[in-house]
Parts: sequence; C-alpha cells; structure tokens
Amino acid sequence: MCHTMIRKYNVAGPRYTSYPTVPYWDNAAFSLKKWKENLKRSFEESNEKEGISLYIHLPFCESMCTFCGCNKRITKRHDVEDPYITSVIKEWLMYCDLFGRRPLIRELHLGGGTPTFFSPENLEKLIRGILRKSNVAPDAEFSFEGHPNNTTKEHLKALYNLGFRRVSYGVQDYDKKVQTAINRVQPFENVKRATEEAREIGYTSIGHDIIFGLPFQTEEAVTDTILKTKELMPDRLAFYSYAHVPWIKGNGQRGFKDEDLPGPEQKRNQYENGKKLLAEVGYAEIGMDHFALKTDSLHKAMTNGTLHRNFMGYTTSGSQLMIGLGVSSIGDSWYAFGQNVKSLEEYHHLVKNNIFPIYRGHVLSEEDCIIRKHILNLMCRFRTSWSEDELYFPQIKDILVKLQEMETDGLIEIDTNEIRISEKGRPFVRNVCMAFDMLLQRNKPETQLFSMTV
Repeated sequence: MCHTMIRKYNVAGPRYTSYPTVPYWDNAAFSLKKWKENLKRSFEESNEKEGISLYIHLPFCESMCTFCGCNKRITKRHDVEDPYITSVIKEWLMYCDLFGRRPLIRELHLGGGTPTFFSPENLEKLIRGILRKSNVAPDAEFSFEGHPNNTTKEHLKALYNLGFRRVSYGVQDYDKKVQTAINRVQPFENVKRATEEAREIGYTSIGHDIIFGLPFQTEEAVTDTILKTKELMPDRLAFYSYAHVPWIKGNGQRGFKDEDLPGPEQKRNQYENGKKLLAEVGYAEIGMDHFALKTDSLHKAMTNGTLHRNFMGYTTSGSQLMIGLGVSSIGDSWYAFGQNVKSLEEYHHLVKNNIFPIYRGHVLSEEDCIIRKHILNLMCRFRTSWSEDELYFPQIKDILVKLQEMETDGLIEIDTNEIRISEKGRPFVRNVCMAFDMLLQRNKPETQLFSMTV
C-alpha cells in the first residue's frame, strides 16, 4: 500500500463497536429508569422474533498481558470464582424479572479477562444458572474465549455439552521476543493442542486472534505466525492492529516503550503481507480485520447480509437487544447503551442489594439511530445508501464534501444516493465512518481518545 496514503489517513479514530462511541455518550441525560424503559421496549419488539444476545464478562486473569486494554482483575486465587458466578446469575435474574417472561437466547458469549480461568465445573454452574430461566433458540450460537495455555479438554467438553460450538483462542504472535514483551508466552504446541482437542470434541467454529503492530514485531514474525496458523487452519481469524492506548487507567500497557512499537508504515506492511498470505490459503476478508473460511458461519453471514457488529465484535445475526452481565459489561437495547460499574467490589455490593449495577450510558437520539445504521452498513458491508427516507439526514451533503478527497484517492465511490468503499479503501473504513460521526465532527477531542486507524 502507498506509504503516502498511510501518512495521510493514519489518525486517531474509533473502532466503531458502537455509535455513539463511549467517549461521546451523554451520561447526564441518561438514567437507570430510562435504561429499563428502553430495555423493556426492545425486549417486547425482539424477543419472540429473533431472541436476544447475552455477553458475560469474566474478568479474572492469573497474569497481566501488557498488550491488553480490557477490564480485568489479576489474581491467582480461585476462591473468587464462586462469589462472582453467584452475582452474575443474580444480575441475570433481575433482568428476567424486569422482562416478565422467559427470554429467548440467540447468542451467548463468554469474554474476559480469561473465561478459562474458571474451572469447568464453575463454568457449567454459571451457564446452567443462566439457562434455568431462559429458552434457547434452535440456531443459537454459544461461544467463548479460551487461553491456549489453560483451556483443558475438560473445559471444552463441559461447554460443548451445554451447547457451545465456537471457541476463539488468543494467539497474538508466536515470536518469543514479542511474547516476552507482552507477557503472553504460549508455545505453538499449546495452541495446536487446544485447537485439535476442540475439533475432536465437535466444535464447528474455531477462531484464532492474531495482532500486528506489537512491540518488537517484524514482518518476518507476522509471516511466521500466519504460516504456523496455516498448519492448523482455524475456521476464522481476527487479524487486527494493536491498539496502543496507555493513557487509559489500569490497562497495563506500560510494559514496553513507545519506540519498541513498529511505525505506521511497518504496521501496514505487516497487515498487507498477512492479508495476502491469508487470501492465498483460502480465507475471505470479512468486514474490518476479520477473515473466515467459506464454510464458516461468519462468511455465510457476510454473504447473506446478516453480518452485524456490536460490543462483541462481528456477529452472525443482528439481534436488536444485547444484555451485558458482569463487571464493566455493556448492554445495548438498540435505543440505548448501558455500562456496568468497573469495580468488582462495587458490582458485588449493588447486585447483592438488588440494584442494577449500571453506572453510565446513552439514550440514542433520532439522528444517532440513523448514523448508527450507516456506520453498521459501512463496517459490515463496505457500503451505505440513503435512497430510503429513513436513512436520509440533512448532514449527508456535508459528509460528501468531507469524503471528496477519499474519492479522489480511489478509496471510495460516491453515487447519487450511495457510498461504496473500494478494495483499496477497505483498510481505511474507520476513516470513512468518522466522516459520518456527527458527534466527533462537532466536538473534536483536544486529547487523544482513540488508537490510530492504521
């Protein structure tokens, strides 16, 4: 890719797992009462028709990975598991009481932290506690994130027996120097074992996460990681840029110096070479930073137009309502977002006292809802249109003016009522979305809030 383009468009920008993005939520206008009202509205509209998505955050890790920006609690004490499960199940029962009838679960995902920090028995206890008050859709998709070093055959069997068919493993990079810098040392043999055991048990979608732009990472290291990945042929891959945001409190990104990181042009070369290798092996590009074999459900969702994006990343169905359970989880009613408290102690205290542990959120305006649809279209389909009245809004003309330079550079094509992102422009999809982001345009941040787009 042309280095001029990288220098030109490499700016700080959101990854758009939501719109509005979290820094632009109007917390002052948000309340727990409004959150509950919007939840009930969305539940009534969507439960029978499509069901709901459920994200459960399991925050514990035995050691700190210094590339990670997630909310986690580092501990080697496993007596934290049982009280946490009790709180999560209780939080879920509070939502069930609010809805007044049994929810239909379409998607369930365990994220972290390290979900496989928990014993197989405790994960089973958690899921059975959730399902006791729920119905499960016939085509439900249950998934979890596994650490290759501690995901055992017992973990895989226990979750498989509860309906899980997808697992994603955090690989990051196989280079020893990189692994040491990010404090995530895991031999290829561990990933191979965890992948093959999942296949033997019957998991139908196995994913690997690979990151480029890590400290001390070279093009050769990324190539080697992808060639090793080729040996295992996971069904899908997340191949994404390391988001360097050390200013976010408590995320642990202080284990190396800024100068240890590859520059923007090196990062983009790592990506372009990796993407080429993946295409040669048979992986198709899905949205932004994701790849899948044609047999995987993610590829099928892209083909049939049901690909969706939310706080869980890319998903195969666009359920209107997503409930987030556990510390720091974010829920999405389509009309509003709500995030749980980030302190483990406060989370336990609130749930114990039958108080929803939501501490901030945003109720979407009519304009927010329209822009959200455009950004989802761009992120999931690389195109959007305003030919229908419900997707038109007055600022479209201003947006087209902002995008003229990207059109001149061959990154997008603009028709009367449509924008299409070209093959050349796909790495800059975040930049296109930023032109639609009215809240960002009206109130540009004085300090850096987001990672770089390249």
